[in-house]
Amino acid sequence: MKAREAKRQKLVAKYAAKRKALLEAGDYEGLQKLPRNASPVRLRNRCKLTGRPRGYMRQFGISRVTFREMALFGKIPGITKASW
Repeated sequence: MKAREAKRQKLVAKYAAKRKALLEAGDYEGLQKLPRNASPVRLRNRCKLTGRPRGYMRQFGISRVTFREMALFGKIPGITKASW
């Protein structure tokens, strides 16, 4: 899934200028002919390490599960487990 998502990101970047030009011109038939994965709507935020799509934390680029594991092992600077 991570590889598939990376492939989508490359397609979105490749066709970004062409999509913008077609949208400004109002050429919706031309847009239909582009690959489906060239649309930025089809991108999904995924954990960089595991590829998990849910519980994604934008600030760190990883899922909540991976974040918790890394925080407990002290791999994320400045993050400690709360205790009061």
